[in-house]
Amino acid sequence: MNDGEGLTRRPRILLPSTRVGPLRAVLKRVGIALALLVAVVAAVYVGRDGYRDNAGGPLSLLDCFYYATVSVSTTGYGDITPVTPLARFVNIVFITPVRVLFLIVLVGTTLEVLAERTREDWRKTRWRTRVRDHIVVAGYGTKGRSAIKTLLNTGVDHAEIVVVDPDPRAVADAAEAGFVGIVGDATRSSVLRQAAVQRAREIVVASARDDTAVLITLTARQLNPTAGIQASVRESENVPLLRQSGADHVVTSSEAAGRLLGVSTRHPAVSEVIEDLLEQGSGLDLIERPVHRDEIGKPIKVVAQPALALIRDGAILPYDHKACDMLRFGDRLIVARSSPRRIDPAGDPYAEPDEVDGADGDGDSPAREAVERETDAVDGGERPDRD
Repeated sequence: MNDGEGLTRRPRILLPSTRVGPLRAVLKRVGIALALLVAVVAAVYVGRDGYRDNAGGPLSLLDCFYYATVSVSTTGYGDITPVTPLARFVNIVFITPVRVLFLIVLVGTTLEVLAERTREDWRKTRWRTRVRDHIVVAGYGTKGRSAIKTLLNTGVDHAEIVVVDPDPRAVADAAEAGFVGIVGDATRSSVLRQAAVQRAREIVVASARDDTAVLITLTARQLNPTAGIQASVRESENVPLLRQSGADHVVTSSEAAGRLLGVSTRHPAVSEVIEDLLEQGSGLDLIERPVHRDEIGKPIKVVAQPALALIRDGAILPYDHKACDMLRFGDRLIVARSSPRRIDPAGDPYAEPDEVDGADGDGDSPAREAVERETDAVDGGERPDRD
């Protein structure tokens, strides 16, 4: 393996950061240099009586600029020298440090590169020691970007997402968007360790090839036996391979798109509703929530929000199953809800004034009350333990 291949295969971490243009950086350095020069001129001009000029006579403002220039640039012709103790003290405690700072500004490019590398190494070390319970997304293509967009819409923070992709340009885009990026092949354990997969809570496999997805899943499951792995494949025949490799859920992207095409052909409005349900945080959303205390022992039809399915003992039961006639403690529901901020009563020709704020006119609709109860349950009040 030559050096070029070694550099390509070695994983690199890209942390999100802001970039400063070259012209702005140069102007900033020039401004700092001028400020240091003016400070020296002011100090020399105030104590000009303590300096001696070989040409004779007191120092003028031009002489002060001349002395400051040759002093901070370390030229030092020696024609103007400090002679009093105060002037020499000012040179020791002020002008000499300014001279050093001026030199640092002059060679700022090299020092900035060294400082930037040191800062990046420190940030990477600090990130490695702190990152845990995060979400690793293997693949920053169309599927990976869509998955991340959905995660963000559901409340996941940018800092909780780590992107792994072999394309440096894709990882650079991810870092620019505010995510930590790893440049490397996610099928290799060394790359996934750079992403701290062993401490992740969820792993999203969104590669473009099915065989790559299988290898990524195998490697990720070996490094982290407890994390949830969500994988995507193009062909349904590869779904068993993904499940045997350790994936918890597998989505067949090509067949899902084909089903949507078929539905949109016969029922265009139904297809639009399905797409709306798939886009979290906008319009209609499908969510999973625990059964509330006041719903235990009652049929599923009493739920304020439209309930589509019941999860009991790991099995997903449709809303019309006989088991849904009585909800139990520990059950979970798949319900549909609409984001309150997206409700537009003016656009609904069938909405009555009382229906906008609630049936009793007190400003709290059943759907809004259900959302508030669900939020309270998720925040710690009513979340039952999973079986």
